[in-house]
Amino acid sequence: MCRGPVLLPLIAAVLLVAGGTWVLYGSSWLRVEKVTASGTRVLTPGQVLAAAAVPVGAPLVSVDTDEIEGRVRSRLPRVDSVDVVRAWPHGIGLKVTERKPVLLIKKAANFVEVDASGVRFDTVAKAPDGVPVLELTAAQSSSGRRFDEQRLLREAVGVAGDLPEAVARQTAQVKVGSYDSVVLELTRGRTVMWGSGEQGQAKGRALTALLKAAPKADHFDVSVPTAPAVSGS
Repeated sequence: MCRGPVLLPLIAAVLLVAGGTWVLYGSSWLRVEKVTASGTRVLTPGQVLAAAAVPVGAPLVSVDTDEIEGRVRSRLPRVDSVDVVRAWPHGIGLKVTERKPVLLIKKAANFVEVDASGVRFDTVAKAPDGVPVLELTAAQSSSGRRFDEQRLLREAVGVAGDLPEAVARQTAQVKVGSYDSVVLELTRGRTVMWGSGEQGQAKGRALTALLKAAPKADHFDVSVPTAPAVSGS
């Protein structure tokens, strides 16, 4: 029985697999030569590259993208997510999405940035423009006794996250007097009775409409968004 016709295809397949494996892992053709970072706003690409510590010179196929993602997120809390992609034949691309502060907590001379998920991700010396500062005054109220500071902080973060961008830019402070008594301090001495954090998007729309309809008013009430009110001039 002649085995040649049977063995030849098998040998060819083994050589093909071996050659492919060598190209991917053993040769210098498909190794990491360039790493790029994009999507940064506050961070620099250099900070992302340093945190990623991608092994330049390693076979591109062997790079652990999950491990790189984990390093970036653990070393740079400002990073919300990072997409690590292989750019054949020699590159690794890092596309980051930074956390966006919706609220600031005063801490001595600095400010702690808090995102819409309630994550405190950085401390900065200068307050970013257009981000309100939290003033928590609920300690002596019955609400303050029922809800701890962290619960009221989440309420404030939810309110700040529901503010339309144009309104957020005009909001200097978010004052939490109780669970259902949140007040916004706007620029030019204007105040907004927001109420609780419920129906936040509807309240945001109502406030936007009031600000346009009564630009000279100094007090707005959207605690009941279906019956908003305005006073002062």
